[in-house]
Amino acid sequence: MMDHEQHLVFFTGAGMSVESGIPTYRGTGGVWKEYNYREYACQEAFERDPEKVWDFHDRRREKIAGCQPNRGHDIIARAEKVFSRVTVITQNIDGLHQRAGSTKVIELHGSIWRLYCPPTGRLVENFELPLKNRRCHGEHYWRPDIVWFGDPLREETINEAVAAMEAADVFISIGTSAVVYPAAHLPLIAMRHGARTIEINPEETPLSSQYREIYRQPASKALAELFPELSGA
Repeated sequence: MMDHEQHLVFFTGAGMSVESGIPTYRGTGGVWKEYNYREYACQEAFERDPEKVWDFHDRRREKIAGCQPNRGHDIIARAEKVFSRVTVITQNIDGLHQRAGSTKVIELHGSIWRLYCPPTGRLVENFELPLKNRRCHGEHYWRPDIVWFGDPLREETINEAVAAMEAADVFISIGTSAVVYPAAHLPLIAMRHGARTIEINPEETPLSSQYREIYRQPASKALAELFPELSGA
């Protein structure tokens, strides 16, 4: 059992959503083993052929829209009702934490349900399937508001995540590969600040040896063991 006065930080990666039917990116059956990111997920590809890139992302949006939050997402959302402070920091762009009911979510890599207008900087949420109007300003295209390969993370997002890591009493990493920087550096901050650290991942990661507790299980099973009062079992 955990002290309900503690600040819990959940740090989630693609392995969090795999039980919902969304494939990982680098693990077994990962997206980038099938598709070349240089053709679909970088600024250069978008400038070369925005229609091709949007065709790909429309398919991703349709796939994600057909998926539902899994038991692990639900447990994390329920934690907000029990613990004094809960922060979710996610590398995922699928929005499943919010759909499950989590309200404090820091999206390190953006959201596939948000659009960005490069010339104006405007951001809007959009759930159309498919996206009807791909142009935002004159001849310019909306860009999915996600961090593509080669993109920097927003400074304000990183600062918010770092502050949460520094304040964490319990830090739980779920389904992250620990190879994508700068996100992979963030758990070290929680470790240095004395948080109780827990890794949930069926596979070993480069940071596994740094964690105090390890669960080599799928996300929902491990979270149900950690939080039996929230599992609904």
